[in-house]
Amino acid sequence: MAAPLTLLLILAVTIRAALYRSSLADLIAERVEVVSPLTAWKRVIEGLALLDLGVSPYSGDVFHETPLIIYLFHFVVDYAEITFMLADVITAVALYMAVKDYNKQVFRKQKYALEADRYPLDCLELIRSPKEMYYIPLKVAMFYLLNPFTILSCVAKSTCGLNNAVIALFILTTIKGNVLLSAIFLSLATYQSIYPLTLCAPALLYLMQRQYIPVNFRRVSFWWFIAQYAFMYLGSLFVIVCLSFFLLGSWDYLPSVYGFILSVPDLTPNIGLFWYFFAEMFEHFRLFFLCVFQINVFFYTIPLSIKLKEHPVFLIFMQLAVISIFKSYPTVGDIALYLAFLPVWSHLHRFLRNIFLVSCVLLACSALFPVLWHLWIYSGSANSNFYYAITLLFNVAQILLVSDYFYAFLRREHHLTYGLYLKRKDGSEATLVLK
Repeated sequence: MAAPLTLLLILAVTIRAALYRSSLADLIAERVEVVSPLTAWKRVIEGLALLDLGVSPYSGDVFHETPLIIYLFHFVVDYAEITFMLADVITAVALYMAVKDYNKQVFRKQKYALEADRYPLDCLELIRSPKEMYYIPLKVAMFYLLNPFTILSCVAKSTCGLNNAVIALFILTTIKGNVLLSAIFLSLATYQSIYPLTLCAPALLYLMQRQYIPVNFRRVSFWWFIAQYAFMYLGSLFVIVCLSFFLLGSWDYLPSVYGFILSVPDLTPNIGLFWYFFAEMFEHFRLFFLCVFQINVFFYTIPLSIKLKEHPVFLIFMQLAVISIFKSYPTVGDIALYLAFLPVWSHLHRFLRNIFLVSCVLLACSALFPVLWHLWIYSGSANSNFYYAITLLFNVAQILLVSDYFYAFLRREHHLTYGLYLKRKDGSEATLVLK
């Protein structure tokens, strides 16, 4: 598998290098679907200019990235293109290794279940074969590296690519069972954008499952493991925050980064749900609806964790999708990360209900984004309602896609327990309804 992966990496880097040298690079860097006020490269350049002048990059209202990002590019700004390509390569390789390890564990559990006769005889066709699973890690890397969303994000030098690399390393270390590194990378991801905090639940569930610790509130081992992980996570986060303070010499970055993410003061159009709604909002309602919108990312963590406590890797996929849909400043780079996991769930295709329709809607919306932007901003023959309508449709399509995979996953698990061909008490064929 090393040779195909190497060829894939070379192809991906070549495509990005060619686009960097083309006239499209500047155009892509200005697209509101690709960059946001948080991740735009031109804002990083502004922050670096202020830093070089001895002025805090957070003194204005331009730069909203974290101090570690600006100090990273303070040293490698001349090699920015290589840095972003390297970030994509790290993400792809980390996902490749994580999925490869996960597939080994899935096959091992499946083998033990078959030996123990836990599966009904009529659902053996649902069992995954080694041949079927062999190329999945390569497909995951391909789905990430050759996804147009990922390529656009890299060519635009969006710092979203760096965030994806950190999250991919967190997923890899979690699946490998390294508790300390998992906590460190999760704290680094949280430091970057707050929302990955919700990934703490699937990480805990997976690591406890790997160490055979039951999810039981009455067990001391359960609370002791949570306390250990929380200590490592909060300790790492504390060290990173303090390091940022020592680099910058002030706490100015806290309101400029995290306050900016949570309060959403910049209503530049993007592919998210916030900008249009709050542009039309009366000021005295703003705080209430801000809390309602922001809580969406965190609200689904508990019910999903309860339902998927035996399947934490699928829970990670669900949480990544929820974050990319409901965060305040989403870009196409966020979507690319969870779309890379779709080959992992290729065995669910027979249970998907709306995949063709949803795929067509996502493709159509992706094509219409620049068209309606041009009609609104340049031609003046459309207005913000047109652009936001496509944004809403795009996000609804994402929700339908994730819901469809969630339904398919639960249905397959139900069939593995009760059989593929369900019968009523009178012997007639039954219909499965998931509520």
